[in-house]
Amino acid sequence: MMYFRVMSLPQDLSYNILAPGPVNLHPKVQEALSLPMIHHRTPEFDRILARVLQNLKEVFVTKEDVFVLTSTGSGGMEALLINTLNPGDEVLCVDSGKFGERWAEMASIFGAKTHLLKLEWGKAVQASQIKQALSENPKIKIVLTQACETSSGVFHPIKEIGELIHKHPDVLLLVDGITALGAMPLPMDEWHIDGLVGGSQKAFMLPTGLSLFSFSQKAWRKIENNPTPRFYFDVRKEKAANKKGETFFSSNVSLLRALDVVLDLIKEKGLNNHFAEIKKRADFTRHFSKKLGLSLYSESPSESLTALKVPEGIDSQKLREKLEKDHRITIMGGQDQAKGKIIRIGHMGHVLPEQMIDLMKKLGKVLFEMGYKATTDEFLENLEDEMLEWWGL
Repeated sequence: MMYFRVMSLPQDLSYNILAPGPVNLHPKVQEALSLPMIHHRTPEFDRILARVLQNLKEVFVTKEDVFVLTSTGSGGMEALLINTLNPGDEVLCVDSGKFGERWAEMASIFGAKTHLLKLEWGKAVQASQIKQALSENPKIKIVLTQACETSSGVFHPIKEIGELIHKHPDVLLLVDGITALGAMPLPMDEWHIDGLVGGSQKAFMLPTGLSLFSFSQKAWRKIENNPTPRFYFDVRKEKAANKKGETFFSSNVSLLRALDVVLDLIKEKGLNNHFAEIKKRADFTRHFSKKLGLSLYSESPSESLTALKVPEGIDSQKLREKLEKDHRITIMGGQDQAKGKIIRIGHMGHVLPEQMIDLMKKLGKVLFEMGYKATTDEFLENLEDEMLEWWGL
């Protein structure tokens, strides 16, 4: 029988989301979400909005304005694209998984001539590949890439790509940072990112529903005169409203109020310490999953999530379903070509060391029950001792 010799999980933590998003909510966030509603056109909300927009700059590490709209992260990806894209523009799309595919499809729908830089899943793009594509296609105006491709857990070398694109005055670098922003260093100004988008349900530790994004001055020069039709995602309207201390459309008051709490928590902890906590969970996952017989899927793993190949003969989709059904722990499986072959474990959100240990023990138990005979009870009890020592518990 599996149990904690040192401590058991509190009742309110008995359901554990360790997916790449959504994530476990901090108790203070849950408290903020339960507060009575206030109107979004009141001085009280105006003060919340002003704090949020200012404090977001510290996470984006930018001097530019940051915007918040009520939408999923995909809405933010669309906002980045349609505010900077001229119909007919040539766009280079880094396609390393499901979300690279999605952005390329968006670009095509809005009239771009797309060039795909298609990568094997789990492999990171190289700046040299982008340099070659720009050389071969000198009319390219926008480069689209994920910072972290959520479907494979790969992290792309955004700093090197930014340095390259910065040398091209007529080319913009737009980065989907939805599974990276707030989880690891992604300094927008320093790395020459022209458009950056994040989502509330990842490192910002909130439910799905807010997209957060910003543009460089280089991008704004194109935005102002861009003829692409825009309405809800027209950042010019939102910028004008923000200058008056309000949002252009109705605001998601509950999520913005909770985001205010999250940004205070990060500020109190320190951004680098926040990153370090997420990295520690990633290090733990990679160290102890190897002992369970799992191996890394990505050659350039992100700190925000780990994609792992399961042992031969194990269906990863059935594994994650059994883990959820029997133990109330949610992780994700693979998508498309990786379905049934990998699991994906997220490192973002409010996660205690005990929850990470519990995950590894229950994962080992499920593997054993599915026919992988290396993770016996005795093995897992010994592994628990190692994990407790690793965390200093």
